[in-house]
Amino acid sequence: MKDEAKVRGGRARAISLGPKRRREIAQKAAIARWTKDLPVAYYTGELTIGDAAIGCAVLEDRRRVLTQSDMMKAMGRARQAKGRAYYDGDVNLPAFLTAKNLKPFITKELYVTSSQIEFRLPSGNRAFGYLAEILRQVCEVYLKAREAGVLVRSQLHIAHQAELLIRGLADVGIQALVDEATGYQRDRAANALAEILERFIAKELQPWVKTFPDTLYEELFRLRGLKYPRDSVKKPQYFGHLTNDIIYHRLAPGVLKELKTSTPKSPTGRPKHHFHRRLTPDLGNPKLREHLASVITIMKLSSDYDDFKKKLDRLHPRYDKTMQFDFGELNEATGI
Repeated sequence: MKDEAKVRGGRARAISLGPKRRREIAQKAAIARWTKDLPVAYYTGELTIGDAAIGCAVLEDRRRVLTQSDMMKAMGRARQAKGRAYYDGDVNLPAFLTAKNLKPFITKELYVTSSQIEFRLPSGNRAFGYLAEILRQVCEVYLKAREAGVLVRSQLHIAHQAELLIRGLADVGIQALVDEATGYQRDRAANALAEILERFIAKELQPWVKTFPDTLYEELFRLRGLKYPRDSVKKPQYFGHLTNDIIYHRLAPGVLKELKTSTPKSPTGRPKHHFHRRLTPDLGNPKLREHLASVITIMKLSSDYDDFKKKLDRLHPRYDKTMQFDFGELNEATGI
């Protein structure tokens, strides 16, 4: 009887929503089904190389990718249909490498790295791209083929674009070498970190709004093998340390340290205000809510706390326990 009532209620709700809203819900559900097993792009942005603007992303497994359509455009080719693949044997080649006169100049390494990568944007939509390092390799294929005099007329403009891109990449490379040789690279990273903290941490205390959903702690109690106290808001004291570990340490570089420093303490040594009240409303708080939603999903898919931590460390590694990023380049490429 209860199931029948749920079905009737669901039908009634669907009818009341109207056709447009029903289509939107159906489209979101379809996207979720299509993309659930794809790697997620946690950082997205746009690279400018010469006159070319190329969308880029850093995936959850730290692969750096360039979007397929922008890379096609940068190479002087028409935008490739999304998901369209070209095969040479078992290799999924970009369309701009399939011409027979290019084969002698394609290295084994490029054959290995040139397969199309399908991933999921922060919006949930699917996207297609290639490993960032193949851009230079593809350019070199066309320049070597031009030097050998084997390009046909329709390929000459692609070789011209390749030359412009190689020059742009050389400019970026020499700047990085100068930064490293002079020590500016360290200051650039420090300045970028300061900018990240400025965008994440508000100067004024924000109004209190319930931010951490009850579901987070229900799942945390379950994973720790504890009974959830529905008649009380009291939690084990060590849950504060767990919250810092699974949330604030993984939100952005240096954020937890800055929150601890800037939040006044009571005589007992406890923070006087919730940390989330110090996050900026335009970036810090939205990123926190986005991270919370992801953490809760990982919790629901985990059998116990150890299982949860393994998944969490893979998808959202702590910033203080992972490799040191060049914040200058990360900031420029991702917009964060």
